[in-house]
Amino acid sequence: MAFDGSKEPLALRLSDRVQRIQPSPTLAVTARAAELRDQGRDVIGLGAGEPDFTTPEPIRAAAKAAIDGGHTKYTPVDGMASLKRAITAKFRTDNGLEYGSDEVIVSTGGKQVVYNLAQALLQEGDEAVIPAPYWVSYPDIVKLAGAEPATIETDDTAGFKISAYQLDSALNERTRLLILNSPSNPTGALYSEAELEALAEVLRKHPQVVILTDDIYEKILLGSTPFRNILNVAPDLKDRTVVLNGVSKAFAMTGWRIGYAAGPRDLIGAMKKLQSQSTSNPASISQHAALAALESDPELIQPMVEAFRERHNFVSEALNALPYVSCRRAEGAFYLFPSFHSATEALGLEDDVALATHLLDQAGVALVPGSAFGAPGYLRLSFATDLDSLKAAMDRIGKVLAG
Repeated sequence: MAFDGSKEPLALRLSDRVQRIQPSPTLAVTARAAELRDQGRDVIGLGAGEPDFTTPEPIRAAAKAAIDGGHTKYTPVDGMASLKRAITAKFRTDNGLEYGSDEVIVSTGGKQVVYNLAQALLQEGDEAVIPAPYWVSYPDIVKLAGAEPATIETDDTAGFKISAYQLDSALNERTRLLILNSPSNPTGALYSEAELEALAEVLRKHPQVVILTDDIYEKILLGSTPFRNILNVAPDLKDRTVVLNGVSKAFAMTGWRIGYAAGPRDLIGAMKKLQSQSTSNPASISQHAALAALESDPELIQPMVEAFRERHNFVSEALNALPYVSCRRAEGAFYLFPSFHSATEALGLEDDVALATHLLDQAGVALVPGSAFGAPGYLRLSFATDLDSLKAAMDRIGKVLAG
């Protein structure tokens, strides 16, 4: 039958699962800022969670050597054996955790680890408990697995951390997953040993719950509190805990797309099976770069960490000096999550989304609305950019708030 050009084309029917989720708000803010720059606007982008540093030279050199050495073929689905050995050594040395190679997977970024885990573990009717504020992708990844995100709300008065009582109240027979992110994106909150032990006591009463500890910001500590994850205080939970990490944040390797995880053998095996039918192995060159990163001198990243501390100290003080703004200091990562509740009201704006739009239009500063992280009234600010830009941004925001 000939095509009748007079008829309207049939509308594509999108799946229910894709219509349940939203595009990443942080990427949307970054795209909008880039669009304004293309129009000739002077925009300071503080929305992206990406270090402004160049990947260290020894890591870049290892990638170049891998190319020149012909290491451009497929690797095992779950990562090169040499990289997995380096990962198990990292867990042993840095975290006191022992894993075999069949308990480790390397994926195309930490996000794929979370996605693989959700797909392997969750099904319709299940719940995943997620403390809020949360990284924007957690709830949507849970929804894509057919499960429901169940959030536990926190605020700055609680240090943006959940209590054992809150966790106990949230867990039920449908709960299959708890996601803990410390240091946190977007708040910079860091759980102490005592706080983790209190959560572990609750989790021991719910053996059906798998724990995902997202440690991606482990190396970026801003204060004196040492990093610990839940297995450091509760090793008895190892048989149902997945430890997520990667090279993107600590080594300024966001574009290389390498994340990794360790956990129970059967669960990691299921994640490997899923990965074999989606991306297969991560890029071979990126894996060689990640290997160099994990085997590098720990001092390699210290200049970046020191720069983050300096920026954090400046921005946190500058925010607290602004009218209508209050900001809790961060303990890790490279974000601050100030309260703009009073500022939104003072400017006569509807909500934090309207305020973020207002600051982008009037001040040329891109921030991410707190509602994207499950915490309306706050804005997330990334200080992963140079100090001069941060000073200019604080000055611009201050002028808008002062009217």
